[in-house]
Amino acid sequence: MAISISDKALERIREIQENEGAGENAALRIGVVGGGCSGLTYNLEFDKNGADTNAKDQEFEVNGLKIVVDMRSFLYLAGTELDYTAGLEGKGFHFINPNAARTCSCGESFSV
Repeated sequence: MAISISDKALERIREIQENEGAGENAALRIGVVGGGCSGLTYNLEFDKNGADTNAKDQEFEVNGLKIVVDMRSFLYLAGTELDYTAGLEGKGFHFINPNAARTCSCGESFSV
């Protein structure tokens, strides 16, 4: 099961990629790190030159965007959809994670 990205999230990622000068070939690295009020939190960053990828990373491509996830994070993220909203309830990226047993009220951290 791969990670999917909504059209709105993909559009916003491309905007950020251009604004940060990451380059068209930069991969989006999605990860899970310890922290937040529920124990785990999501991390997004660009891997501009691919130097950080290794053989155990999971790699996907969504509409031309390369996505890289380390194996530990992938165990938490398999089947997750990354979405973006810009509405009155707040704007930002949101993870729709079927593996999360509990999330905090802000949606930035989760537990399994």
